[in-house]
Amino acid sequence: MNQAALHKLMANATGEKDLKALFQQRLGTNLTLIKDLFFNSYPQTGEQGLQRLLDTLRHLFEQRPEALKKEDITRLQQGNWYQSQNMVGMQLYVDHFNKNLKGLREKLGYMEDLGVNFVHLMPITTRPKGENDGGYAVNSYTEIDPRYGTLKDLKDLSSALKEKGMFLMLDFVVNHTSDEHQWAQKAKKGETAYQDYYYTYGDRTVPDAFENTLPEVFPSTSPGNFTYIPEMEKWVMTVFNSYQWDLNYTNLEVFLHMLGNLTALSNLGVDVIRFDALAFLWKKMGTISQNLPEAHNIIALFRMCLQVIAPGTILLAEAIVAPTDILKYFGEGAVEGNECEVAYNASLMALLWNSIATKKTALLYKSLTNVPTKPKDATWINYIRCHDDIGLGLDDRFIQELGWNPQGHRKFLLDYYCQRTDWSPSKGMLFMYNPKTGDGRITGSAASLLGLEKGLETQDTALIDQSISKILLLHGIILSYGGIPMLYSGDEIGTLNDYSFLTDATKKDDNRWLNRPHLDWGIVASLQKKNSIPAKIYNGIKHMISLRKQHPIFADHNNVELHHTGNEHILVFERTGQGKNGILVLGNFNDRAQVINGSWISNLGYLHHQAYRDMLSGKTIKLNSGFLEIMPYQLLWLQKS
Repeated sequence: MNQAALHKLMANATGEKDLKALFQQRLGTNLTLIKDLFFNSYPQTGEQGLQRLLDTLRHLFEQRPEALKKEDITRLQQGNWYQSQNMVGMQLYVDHFNKNLKGLREKLGYMEDLGVNFVHLMPITTRPKGENDGGYAVNSYTEIDPRYGTLKDLKDLSSALKEKGMFLMLDFVVNHTSDEHQWAQKAKKGETAYQDYYYTYGDRTVPDAFENTLPEVFPSTSPGNFTYIPEMEKWVMTVFNSYQWDLNYTNLEVFLHMLGNLTALSNLGVDVIRFDALAFLWKKMGTISQNLPEAHNIIALFRMCLQVIAPGTILLAEAIVAPTDILKYFGEGAVEGNECEVAYNASLMALLWNSIATKKTALLYKSLTNVPTKPKDATWINYIRCHDDIGLGLDDRFIQELGWNPQGHRKFLLDYYCQRTDWSPSKGMLFMYNPKTGDGRITGSAASLLGLEKGLETQDTALIDQSISKILLLHGIILSYGGIPMLYSGDEIGTLNDYSFLTDATKKDDNRWLNRPHLDWGIVASLQKKNSIPAKIYNGIKHMISLRKQHPIFADHNNVELHHTGNEHILVFERTGQGKNGILVLGNFNDRAQVINGSWISNLGYLHHQAYRDMLSGKTIKLNSGFLEIMPYQLLWLQKS
C-alpha cells in the first residue's frame, strides 16, 4: 500500500474491515524487525515460536475495543502528541489523593484548575495485605484492589479523563510478580511449568554464582537476591524483596503471557504505560544483571508488538540509571526510537538536589553537557519528587574533575538532607544505607527537604520565604526544561513529611512512606487565602503551568541549549525557536543575590532598551549599572520578543 492510499485509509477508517486492514499494514511494516528481535531472544523456538507470536498479535488486536482502535488512528495522525507543551503530569496514590477511584474522579476539577492533564496512578491492582512494596508486588495485572474500587470505576475514570482531554498512566510491573500471584501459587504447589516462569533452583550452586556479581537493591531489609521457598524446596530469585519473584524472560511463555497482560492494560483506556524496573528484565551469570543488551531486546519486542496492536499507547521507561544508560531505553542501533517513547530524567532530578545543597551549578552543567542528544521522537519526564527515594546517581568522574572526592561528596549530601548536620534546613531521612559501601539514598517531601518544615517549627519567616522560593525555583525548571513536567501530589501546596508510617507495622521499615502523604483537602479549600504558604506555592506553580501552555516553544523538539555565565551559582538554559522566538531561563541557587553582565544576555538577543521582559512576574527588569541582579533562589523566564 503506497503512502497516499495509507493516509486516505487512516483518514476514513470507520468499520472493522478498515481497522483490520490498518493492523495488517502495521504488522507488515514492522514484521522484519519483530522477527529479528524475536529470534535474538528465542532462537530455540524456531518458526513455530514465531508463528505463536504472530497468532497472539492477531488475537490481541481482535480483543481491543473498537473505540480504542479508532483512537489509535487519531493518535498516529496527531504525531508525537506526548511532546506537546500542553502536557503537565501529576503522580499520586489514589487513596492518598481522595479515598478511591470514584473520589479521584470527583476531584478532576482540582487538577484542571492547576493545569494538570496527565495523571499517573500508583499501583491499584491486587497485592499482598501486608508488605507489598507500595503495590509493586502484584497479585494480578488487571484485577483492581477493592480498597480502590472496581474495574468499572477505573473504566469510568478513564472515560472521564478522555472527555476532558486528559491522559492516564498506569504501571506495568514487568520484572516480577508477588509470591501470591497465581503463577507463583502454582509453582509452590510443584507445577514445574510455572516454576519455569521464575528463576528457581534446587540448591545454592547457581544462586551463589549469581550472588558473586549481583548488587543488593534493599540491603537493609532484604539482603541478597534469592529466597528459599519451603513449599517447593527451591530457591527463587527475588532481586527486590523476598515476596517479589523475578520473572524468567528466557521462557517464551512468560513473554507471551506478559504481552497479553500489557495489552489488557492498554485496553482499559490507558494512554501511557510505565514499565517498572525494566533494567532488570534479563539475568546473566557474571554480570550485575542490569541494563543488559538482552533486556533492551525484550523491551523493543514489547514495544514493536504494542505498536502493531495498540499504537495509540506509549511506553515510559522506569530505569533509574546513569545518563548514558538511560538513553539506551529510547532504543539505539537497529532499534533506535523503537523502545520506550518516554523516560524519567532521574539525572536532572538528582543534579538539581545537588545544586540546592551545594548552592553551585558546576556539576549540573558538567553532567548535562555530557549527555548525548536523545532521539527526536523521544521525550523526558522531568520531576522533583516522586513516590520513591532520591538516589545519588552522580558521575564520579565529573565529581573528581571538580576537585571533590566522590565518596566524601555523597556523604555531604546525605548529611545535608538526612538531618546529620545542625546547620542544614532539610528534614529528610536516610534510606537503605549500606555501611559496607557508604551508599545511601534520601527520602522526604519536597517541602521538608527544602526547609519549609524546619522553618515552620522554628517560626523562622526568612527560612519559610526562602523555602517557598526554592520550591518554585525547582518546579519552574522542570516546567521549562525539555520534556513532560511531573508534579508529585501534595508538592503543589507544600505538603510536609508524613510520619504516620512509623506507627504502621506494614510500613515502618520503609521510610519512603515519609514522602507519600495524604492530600489535605482542608488546605485546598483555603487556597483562596492568597497570602497563605500553600496558596503562594499553588498559585506560583499554576501560573507557570499556564505560561508553559501558552508558548509552543516549550514543546519538546530537542530545543534546549545550555549557556554558561561564569557565575557558579546560576543555571541558564534557552528554549530556542525560529526567528525572534526564544525564552531564556535563569535560576539562582544561592541564598545571596547574584549578578550577570547585561552585555552577555544582550548578545543572546534578550535585551530590550536596557531592560528585560520577565514572563513570570510580568514585569520589565532594568539593568543596574549594566548588570542584571537575580535575587536568592529567584527564577526568571526572559522573552526574546
